[in-house]
Amino acid sequence: MIEEHFTALSETAHRTRGAAPKVRAWAHQLVTVLEGGGRVLACGNGGSAAEAQHLTGELAGRFLRDRKPYAAIPLHADTSAFTAILNDYGEQEVFARGVRAHGRPGDVLIALSTSGRSHNVIAAAKTAREIGLRAWALTGPAPNSLAATCDDAISVEAAGVATIQEVHLALVHALCAEFDALTAETAEAQP
Repeated sequence: MIEEHFTALSETAHRTRGAAPKVRAWAHQLVTVLEGGGRVLACGNGGSAAEAQHLTGELAGRFLRDRKPYAAIPLHADTSAFTAILNDYGEQEVFARGVRAHGRPGDVLIALSTSGRSHNVIAAAKTAREIGLRAWALTGPAPNSLAATCDDAISVEAAGVATIQEVHLALVHALCAEFDALTAETAEAQP
């Protein structure tokens, strides 16, 4: 079982290397958005929520180097607001309402779902696009509803949820590494 897991992970990671140009393009866009005072919002359920919070933590904190903090909000992490919205508006609206509260035109929503079928994540992506945010997705195998709803998506082709989540984390780290490299160049170029 263990060997099969690592084989699936290795094969999936190798296939996902083809997403490197997209990750690089996302990092360039994030530099523009965040250096311009914009925000990144992120959402997902379960393990994908953990990945979303990992991403926002790296942006608000640090990844490879010390740098200024950037506005990055995991939409599930404020438990009082999250549970109040869940209670008052239902599961479908829990992330969409957060997008309406915190998102501004030009910001970016990064939506994570291993299946690409999470209704509350899809609703957040639809809301983001309606109010002028870019919506990007990290999903499992395509085609799926979340990837189709977003402006751009990286779909990880794997059968197992664990493998998809592990590759999502690698993509999050790659995005943060490229972002850090780009912001270091920007900082060096300034007088």
